[in-house]
Amino acid sequence: MDLIPSFSMETWVLLATSLVLLYLYGTYTHGLFKKLGIPGPTPLPFFGNVLSYHKHRVDFLQLMINSQNSKELDTHKALSDLELVAQSIIFIFAGYETTSSSLSFLMYFLATHPDVQQKLQEEIDATFPNKAPPTYDALVQMEYLDMVLNESLRLFPIAVRLERVCKKDVEINGVFIPKGTVVMVPTFALHKHPEFWPEPEEFRPERFSKENKDSINPYIYLPFGAGPRNCIGMRFALMNMKLALVRMLQNFSFKPCKETQIPLKLGNQGLLQPQKPIVLKVESRGGTVSGA
Repeated sequence: MDLIPSFSMETWVLLATSLVLLYLYGTYTHGLFKKLGIPGPTPLPFFGNVLSYHKHRVDFLQLMINSQNSKELDTHKALSDLELVAQSIIFIFAGYETTSSSLSFLMYFLATHPDVQQKLQEEIDATFPNKAPPTYDALVQMEYLDMVLNESLRLFPIAVRLERVCKKDVEINGVFIPKGTVVMVPTFALHKHPEFWPEPEEFRPERFSKENKDSINPYIYLPFGAGPRNCIGMRFALMNMKLALVRMLQNFSFKPCKETQIPLKLGNQGLLQPQKPIVLKVESRGGTVSGA
């Protein structure tokens, strides 16, 4: 089993599922697709009027629909039908593929740095004895877990560059940038610049220790962007990865095998991915060995 899932299979399945759910939700409640002449679904047998619970939902989709219906908002602030669908789809792509790839890169680093993996497992075992279920309060207090994740995101940021459109003419450090210019921030290059990171190719979680973290320029480390337009799901993504990592390392250890590509070669897709799937040996902390 490959740690990097097939983009063409699983991600497209999620996209198709999201469109079906949007169709069901939209035709029954908001009429999102009725404007295109698509008839709404009939109540399902046994489940009956299961979609009637929509009035009690509080989620992104419902909030966006509410923004269309609200009389308190100016028309230019409401989302169009096309924008609503686009936002819903990007939540699937931004929240699934990025987290999956980041975790795969992190497993690779742990497999190739057994000392880091052991130290992290010791912190996990001390925080959650006897494989106790992780809690939010405990996860946010785990310093070494945070260090390991941050260092992995430094070396392999999924968004290798950020783009912003200049809203007005401006001059910065003697460089004139006209309005409408697309400005590209090279995240991947900044994260590996030797001027800012000593021995930048080395995996060293200690860079993000309490003693060193405050000295890092926030505009040099940008795995989620920065400022008012940074990733809206940053805190959720970090907590999601920490939870997954803890649950995996409570039960398994990761090691390289003969199929593991060392050093890892990267592809040239829009999102950072390896050229070939990451293949590792997974060893149960009870002693069972399997491939992954």
